[in-house]
Amino acid sequence: MVSIRTGAQRRAIRRAALAALATMSCAMVAGPALAQAYPSKPIRLVIPFAPGGGTDITGRAIAQRLAEAWGQPVVVDNRPGANGTTAVDAVVKAPADGYTLTMITSSHSVNSTLYPKLGYDLLRDLAPITQATSQPYALIIHPSVPAQSLKELIALARAKPEGINYGSSGNGGFSHLAGAMFASQAGVRLTHVPYRGGSPAMADVIGGQIQMLFSTILQSSPHIKAGKLRALAVSTRTRSRALPEVPTMVESGLPNYVVAGWYGMLAPAKTPRPVIDRLNREIVRILHLPEVVERLAADGSEPVGNTPEEFGAHIRTEIARWRKVIQDAGIRGE
Repeated sequence: MVSIRTGAQRRAIRRAALAALATMSCAMVAGPALAQAYPSKPIRLVIPFAPGGGTDITGRAIAQRLAEAWGQPVVVDNRPGANGTTAVDAVVKAPADGYTLTMITSSHSVNSTLYPKLGYDLLRDLAPITQATSQPYALIIHPSVPAQSLKELIALARAKPEGINYGSSGNGGFSHLAGAMFASQAGVRLTHVPYRGGSPAMADVIGGQIQMLFSTILQSSPHIKAGKLRALAVSTRTRSRALPEVPTMVESGLPNYVVAGWYGMLAPAKTPRPVIDRLNREIVRILHLPEVVERLAADGSEPVGNTPEEFGAHIRTEIARWRKVIQDAGIRGE
């Protein structure tokens, strides 16, 4: 059957087609225009932890150079509390316009399992911009522990089941999970001693009240170099530039043990993609500036600077990975 359209019908079809084409053209022009107009006012970067830590140091390094590049203030807003969830909840509820950002850490991928009643969904309610850094944890022991290597520590732990105490920054914290994964892969039993933060745990391992701790390079390096602690291994696949003489867990006999802390930048979900792309390009550039690379190295961090899609995939992988560790070890949030 042949459809015969009237002149009026044909004119209506042409008008609809022209309108659709005009809409597409406007969208194509609006994207670049939006990116060029952004930012036109100060940006707020919400940091989920107190000033002075690795997240704060990295966030401020980025904020300073964003402000210099764009001529708009980037205000750092430290909002510690509830293992980093208070700040993220505030950002999720902020307008999705690119003027409120947050820097999360690897611990936020753990929170998704430990705290099922969070007021937000990390994957649904936030838009990834880029993974900023990756950093190892150092397995450190008090010098009184008679182990000069990871293999000797494992042998000692097997000879004295539950005879070695390891501290952490808190139940369900990243240092706790790093220890649980180590015990599982090494086939040993350790006694976990949770603290309220990394500083008291560090103080007690230096004092000999506990024997072992997984710690950030930023926190442990000065004490390692002063001889107050002994570093047996670092947790990443490659050695840390901050502690190049310390072998990796893989080198030391645990081929599947790779744990990396990380920081990453996100915005509220539905932030316009042109704004996300502009933030991504500028932050990736900043992360590879020589002075920023040097500053991050002091924290034991390496710059990453990947795409929003790659960072989103990394978050999904981390959530699934730590969910298994948490469930296998029977760890519960407090």
